[in-house]
Amino acid sequence: MDLSDKNLITYLIKHNYIEESDLKGLEGRSNEEIINTLIEKELLTRKLVLEAIAEENNVRFIDLEVSKPSNEDVLRLPEKFARRYNCVFVKETPKRFLLTTSKVEYLEDIKLKAKEVFKGKTIEVGYSDNNVVNEVLNIYKVSLEKKFQTIERKEYGVASEIFNEVLKEALDLEASDIHFEPQEESVDIRFRIDGVMHEVGSTSRDIFENLINRVKVLSNLRIDDHFSSQDGAIRVKTGDNGIDLRISIAPTINGQNVVIRILSRYIRTLSLNDLGLGEADHKILEEASSRPFGMILTVGPTGSGKTTTLYSVIKKLKDPKINITTIEDPVEYKIDGVNQIQVNLETEVTFARGLRSIVRQDPDVILVGEIRDRETSEIAINASLTGHLMLSTFHANDAATVIPRLLDMGVEPFLLASTLNLIIAQRLSRRICSTCRYSYETSFNELEKFFPDPKKYFNKDQLTLFKGKGCSACNNTGYKGRIGLFELIYITEDIKNVILKNPSSLEVRELATKNGARTMFDDGIEKVKEGLIDIDELIRVAPSEVDSRKIYGYQKEK
Repeated sequence: MDLSDKNLITYLIKHNYIEESDLKGLEGRSNEEIINTLIEKELLTRKLVLEAIAEENNVRFIDLEVSKPSNEDVLRLPEKFARRYNCVFVKETPKRFLLTTSKVEYLEDIKLKAKEVFKGKTIEVGYSDNNVVNEVLNIYKVSLEKKFQTIERKEYGVASEIFNEVLKEALDLEASDIHFEPQEESVDIRFRIDGVMHEVGSTSRDIFENLINRVKVLSNLRIDDHFSSQDGAIRVKTGDNGIDLRISIAPTINGQNVVIRILSRYIRTLSLNDLGLGEADHKILEEASSRPFGMILTVGPTGSGKTTTLYSVIKKLKDPKINITTIEDPVEYKIDGVNQIQVNLETEVTFARGLRSIVRQDPDVILVGEIRDRETSEIAINASLTGHLMLSTFHANDAATVIPRLLDMGVEPFLLASTLNLIIAQRLSRRICSTCRYSYETSFNELEKFFPDPKKYFNKDQLTLFKGKGCSACNNTGYKGRIGLFELIYITEDIKNVILKNPSSLEVRELATKNGARTMFDDGIEKVKEGLIDIDELIRVAPSEVDSRKIYGYQKEK
């Protein structure tokens, strides 16, 4: 049992760490969100939770911040062993060796393996905070630049080793993308972490040419083509798991630019409860997705989590009694029990043609990767009319803009009014790191630097907000992971009547607001109050209601 284990809450209640009444209002949230909220409310402490996990696993809790081992002791464990099991050497006594781990599932494995390393003594393994263990293990960490210098002295396999080291570093930092960007004399390497780019190193152009060829060979691309864009995929074995990589190569004036998308493993287990929807929005999405027909659209820019939201709906709906079929470009995550079709322009399998085919495959639920044109939109709407639940993405800045844009594409108003169930607009914001998060007091005067009327959103003269200091757990950024900001427009009878009159986005927004809809900015404000995101992230991701002159003035002052 660990922090993400669903049985942890039950255990805490059973052993009187918390009361069932403490969970009121937290329904639908992920396990870690519930724990963090209880800690914020001072109903729990992180140490108490960790002690409960240790108690359940019949081991002792070892606080590495209190009894921190020396660097020499830490290095007594081979790096491969320490990183494989997230394990730290704590101390030695005449009769035993004391180790600790943040992965309770490895307790027995560690004891067996440690006996091979430390012979003749009893091995005891405790449990420690994952964030502190990772911080201690940083002693093994060597920068990419230093690793490159060592690798480049070798005669053979240089490109292969550099690729492996870059991928390993990206996985350790939980990056979503790796960028190799050729400059005139070198090649910059950057990672996208939680939606933001970070420079991590550079290599020479000579080595980069071999590295590109290595990537092309692994992804079955043409190594003799230097002037065309190419797309491919690689499946890489890491430990007990496989990692899927999506490769994009494009020619630039300085050479071939390589971007590698690391397809997130967690999406396979993501549920509707994990998206970050507020309680009211979660109920709306549950209701709309339980309907037997109609259309649900998610909108937002590239990388805003639209497909992730639809996958979560698909996983909720998945049942042996219904047929779910998708057409995607590309199919990034295989879902067991779902028929997934890949768009292929060479064989003329487009969204429109594929969708026509799917309708003849007797589906109950259809997911179309994107509605791009009038033909696809018309087929999707007709499918919704004939008894199918249709899920798709659409490019628009906000939920209210979707209706006028679909009407402009030539969709008949009466058809749109009859089929559209729900529009979800979303963005992804960086979460405040839970390890280094701290609270601070602010005031309305301070908040006026960010937006014109803070009293519209806050109701106290002295306000408590949150930020991240930066620590080893978040790579000194103050942020760890991301959470969605959402704007839902549920299609009521009032909105259906307005659709028939070919409305503007302003008219749709005003009516939706009158019916109780919240903007992404409103949703973000709630997450600011809860300590999930900070003001800077809210303004970066959803600045629609902010006085931009004040923002720029504030940035200048800083």
